[in-house]
Amino acid sequence: MRDLTRHTRILAIVGDIVRVRAAGAAMNDLAVVENIDGTASLARVIELDREVVHLQVFAGSKGLSTGATVRFLGHPMRTTYSPNILGRIFRGSGEPMDAGPDLGADPKIDIGGPTVNPMMRVLANRMIRTDVPMIDVFNSLVESQKIPIFSVPGEPYNALLARIGIQADADVVVFGGLGLIFDDYHFFRTAFEDRGVFHRTVMFVNLASDPIVERLLVPDMALAVAERFAVEGGKRVLVLLTDMTAFADALKEIGIAMERIPSNRGYMGDLYSQLARRYEKACDFKGAGSVTILAVTTMPGNDVTHPVPDNTGYITEGQFYLHDGMIDPFGSLSRLKQRVIGKVTREDHGQVMNTMIRLYAAAQEADKKKAMAFDLSPFDERALTFGNLFRKRFMDVDVSMPLERALDTGWRTMADCFRPEELLIRQALIDRYYPRDAAAPGGLAKAAQ
Repeated sequence: MRDLTRHTRILAIVGDIVRVRAAGAAMNDLAVVENIDGTASLARVIELDREVVHLQVFAGSKGLSTGATVRFLGHPMRTTYSPNILGRIFRGSGEPMDAGPDLGADPKIDIGGPTVNPMMRVLANRMIRTDVPMIDVFNSLVESQKIPIFSVPGEPYNALLARIGIQADADVVVFGGLGLIFDDYHFFRTAFEDRGVFHRTVMFVNLASDPIVERLLVPDMALAVAERFAVEGGKRVLVLLTDMTAFADALKEIGIAMERIPSNRGYMGDLYSQLARRYEKACDFKGAGSVTILAVTTMPGNDVTHPVPDNTGYITEGQFYLHDGMIDPFGSLSRLKQRVIGKVTREDHGQVMNTMIRLYAAAQEADKKKAMAFDLSPFDERALTFGNLFRKRFMDVDVSMPLERALDTGWRTMADCFRPEELLIRQALIDRYYPRDAAAPGGLAKAAQ
């Protein structure tokens, strides 16, 4: 039994970090800091140095006296888990923020536990349809995958994330908002409500004005709940996190307050481990459901070598690269797509994907020739038209269509610009899928000239 008595030997207060001499505390344990004026605030153990305990105070240390007392609760942070949390919104402290029914009687679960035993994992082999053609056709999202959306501030990554959450064929969506401004929080909430998916969604939200320590707890809460839904309920769970760069910045701020020696660009040396602890929660459980993680990672200055996207890339299984309002087919990658393309999708999926990317690359080359005033061949002209159609019909972030219709649209787009023999696709697939009513070879390209 841990020593849960009150401790009054506060050694120092640095920023929001309180150092107290105490025995019996454990990492991530919660404590209550009671000030001399009678106010109290929750805190969490973030470091142990023999008998010196470092506590991160949730509400900040402003007005806190060294005469305050600290009472350890003997357990880590917990969050509510039951079917009643679906359709509910929680703060980073675990408290409801939606004025809904009281959940005090519902069971609580610890957060931040270890990742799943590899022996209990199933090799990824099922696709999550999102109705976003640049994902479904070209970089399929696979159950148990962990994958970020790389982007820059100002891009519509939150709109894309919300649309995936609404359209994805998942049983439960768990949303974690990190350092959101109120407008973004309101956008996600109304988007889920208006599209009729709020009943299968649970939200954990840390606003920009909320305590920074809660920003570190949101991913753990979201993933703990997702894991329970998958293991105990057999649900296919999609976890949406935005923005993991805000999470990393919170880690940096706390590290600086604790006087740790920074590593690359001010981030702490354990950044990789901190990110991996969360991302590795993605899993397809043997005999149960699955947890899939899709997280936004903004790149300061559009720099992919920045420590946050750089470390993320070593952990995750690819990325979706969003810029100029489009998902870039060349910057994006799903390392697990071969597990499902042509196996659980239509037989022509792989050929359509590879051929359209090859033709779009030809369009990019033709565009460079045109910019440098070189002569263009008839094929180049048709490639340019194909590139314009490809961006309009597929790459625009607002385009939405089921996978089968997207494949049919791919065939139509290729037939609008190229003859069957120019596609270099197996004849059996051309005989089956090439549009019978296609115009004369390159007809649309000629009309566009």
